[in-house]
Amino acid sequence: MAWLLALASAVLYGLSDYVGGITSRRLHFAATAIIGQAAGLTVAVLLAAVTRTGVPRAADLAWGALSGVGTAVGMAALFRGLGRGTMSTVVPVSTVTGMGLPVLFGVLAQGQRPTFAAGIGIGAALPALWMVSRTPGGASTTSRTAVFDGLVAGVGIAVQYLALAHVAPVSGFWPVAAGRVAAVCALVPLVLRTRATFVASFRPIGLAAFAGATAALALVAYLGAAQRQLAVIAICLSSLYPVIPVLLGITILHERLTRAQYAGLALATLAVALLAI
Repeated sequence: MAWLLALASAVLYGLSDYVGGITSRRLHFAATAIIGQAAGLTVAVLLAAVTRTGVPRAADLAWGALSGVGTAVGMAALFRGLGRGTMSTVVPVSTVTGMGLPVLFGVLAQGQRPTFAAGIGIGAALPALWMVSRTPGGASTTSRTAVFDGLVAGVGIAVQYLALAHVAPVSGFWPVAAGRVAAVCALVPLVLRTRATFVASFRPIGLAAFAGATAALALVAYLGAAQRQLAVIAICLSSLYPVIPVLLGITILHERLTRAQYAGLALATLAVALLAI
């Protein structure tokens, strides 16, 4: 159950990033991010209310809020990079950083010890993420700004994962809702500073809301996975979300992949198999 929840999180994150990336080219990146987090807040509150858990602990709400700040920083930087057309650099840098930092922290600082097979799976997942998410023509679009956007997004994603992993099951999904509140509050100054416009047709706004709602569901699935197994394994499996847009490109858009991307898909499959043992 735990690894299936983590994989479900990856699928949902993949859909969210794919839709969010498209939307950020039609709508200001800050507007895309805050609309998405507002929609995610609605979904998280509904899920928390339906599950009817006990009174959430203040500490868990605080961890959830910190996770939401990480989400806001990560998504704003990611959407800004995607909106600039630097997907080939921003996505691989952010995914590898977002997975690598919390895994290192979990192993070195928290003493988490995955099995030998899981350790190999984690080692396979890192290059898999880079190869899968690295699109053709990346060298021509690489810039310091793109790398910076990717690093900032990766740090935000790492904080999101690490903070939410500290939440106790007794608080249910309320910490996820607290995170969406914190994310919206953190994004408001960015929206004001950049003077982001919300004037657009219904379609981009609806897509931004869909991306945020899907991301909230991904966090719910990740939270369930992290509470049932080592956080480093849940983080690793959930971080495989860049595979989803690639698979969508193959099956729906009939895109052609590079040899590196095919190799990355093979490594990702191996990583999932080893981490699920």
